[in-house]
Amino acid sequence: MRKTYRIVVLDAETLGEVEALKNLNNWGDVKVYPHTTPQEVAIRISKADIVVTNKVVLTSSDLAAAPDLKLICVAATGINNVDLQAAANRNIPVKNVKGYSTHGVAQQTIAVVLSLIHRLPFLDAYVKNGSYSKGGMFTYIHEEIFELKGKVFGIIGLGEIGRQVAVIASALGCEVIYYSTSGKHSDPDYRRVEWEELLTSSDILSVHAPLNAQTKGLVDYVAMSIMKPKAILHNAGRGGIVVEEDLCRILKENKIGFAALDVYVQEPLAIESPLLDPALKDRLLLTPHTAWAAKESRERLVWGIIQNIKEWEESADRK
Repeated sequence: MRKTYRIVVLDAETLGEVEALKNLNNWGDVKVYPHTTPQEVAIRISKADIVVTNKVVLTSSDLAAAPDLKLICVAATGINNVDLQAAANRNIPVKNVKGYSTHGVAQQTIAVVLSLIHRLPFLDAYVKNGSYSKGGMFTYIHEEIFELKGKVFGIIGLGEIGRQVAVIASALGCEVIYYSTSGKHSDPDYRRVEWEELLTSSDILSVHAPLNAQTKGLVDYVAMSIMKPKAILHNAGRGGIVVEEDLCRILKENKIGFAALDVYVQEPLAIESPLLDPALKDRLLLTPHTAWAAKESRERLVWGIIQNIKEWEESADRK
């Protein structure tokens, strides 16, 4: 007979409507909270055997308040929101999920790049505000639009997501080059280049790296200042890799063409952020950390959590 566990989901609101979440009931009594404040964590996990968290932080004091805790499932790839040392001291495994959003993030990356290349936000507004109707010509050719074919598509971080972006970019006729932030990655299908060559050669530069000691602040004013003057910079990796204040300055100085961000140092984005300067609205495309959030990606993520619980249970039974 299967053991039953007390399972607590701390921030289900971040997952949206996911059918697979119902399958957690197969493992016991499930308590689902839409969101949880830092002050509520300890009491909510105090009787839990398994905790599922996406962005809610689990500190050492929170874990100390949960004497029965046996497994922590992170509904994401990054596990920096868990005090790993405190978990290790208690022999509590911390399981994440990888690869669930590869296709969704790559898809949004290309969608964003194409939107900027074709000036879609501007042209949509041009038609809707009546300018096209008053223009007197059947077309509008005063915004430069260019083809991806033959352009150099640079990628920072050629992991699963970066490689999928490379596959699509190659299919669109781009020459793909990449920079390894660890200095160790090698891929026979794409040309690895050094940092300066990546910056000076890329027509499009897309970030798909984790945030760590090697990448924090990597794309700063100095780096952006040697990019091509019409280059497009896109960050779907982690906030903090691109220095936000420096990006605003670069755009205002017209030293690159356009930029797009899906991730930020502070999420949600602070209302006083310089990124929200109206002067940047035609040059900077901002999305609210949605590249990962395709319906299929979220379902895949929850199934990954369920698989982690299953594997943990099977491992525990063998001991």
